[in-house]
Amino acid sequence: MVRKNIYKKNIWDVLRSAVLPIIFTLVVMGMIVFGLQQTEASSKAEGLRILDESVRRAVAKCYAIEGNYPESVEYIEQYYGVHVDRTKYVVHYEIFASNIMPDILVIEL
Repeated sequence: MVRKNIYKKNIWDVLRSAVLPIIFTLVVMGMIVFGLQQTEASSKAEGLRILDESVRRAVAKCYAIEGNYPESVEYIEQYYGVHVDRTKYVVHYEIFASNIMPDILVIEL
């Protein structure tokens, strides 16, 4: 009668029971990290777009109400409710004349 040793495992049993779950866990964790990075990049781009649009709308609104474009971004912030987070963004605002649309550039720091 041949007895099988129940304590002896071959290499495939070890791989199935130990290594494969570790590899699977690492792959899932990598996918989660990649997804979070993509979400963060998308969020930053959306914040930049929203700030650019809100500055441009406030400038157009100021022109429609007052008849001339605002002289600075601070004026827009004070009177038209636009908030610029200066720790994240820089707003380049260059005005040529009070009746010509200024150059507006929003840059992420």
